[in-house]
Amino acid sequence: MEDRWAELPDSKLPVEVSLKLLEALHTRWVSLLRSLSEADLSKTFFHPQSGEVSVGLNIGIYAWHCRHHIAHITSLCNRQGW
Repeated sequence: MEDRWAELPDSKLPVEVSLKLLEALHTRWVSLLRSLSEADLSKTFFHPQSGEVSVGLNIGIYAWHCRHHIAHITSLCNRQGW
C-alpha cells in the first residue's frame, strides 16, 4: 500500500521541494525538543505498536529511524554514482 504514495501528483515535484520541507520541519522540531525539560522527556504515552513509551525514548527512536533512512539514501546514491 505504501508504494501507492509514489503515484500521487506531488511525487512528480523535484526532490528539492521535499528536502526543503524536511529541513524546515526538523529545524522546528530541534527548537521544540531542546526546550523540553527532564520531566517532559520522562512523560509517557501509548504508541499503538510499542505500547507505553517515554517521550525521551521516542525521540531517540525517531532520530535512529531518520539516520537509518539517510543511510539507505546515501547508499543508493553511492551505488548509482549520483
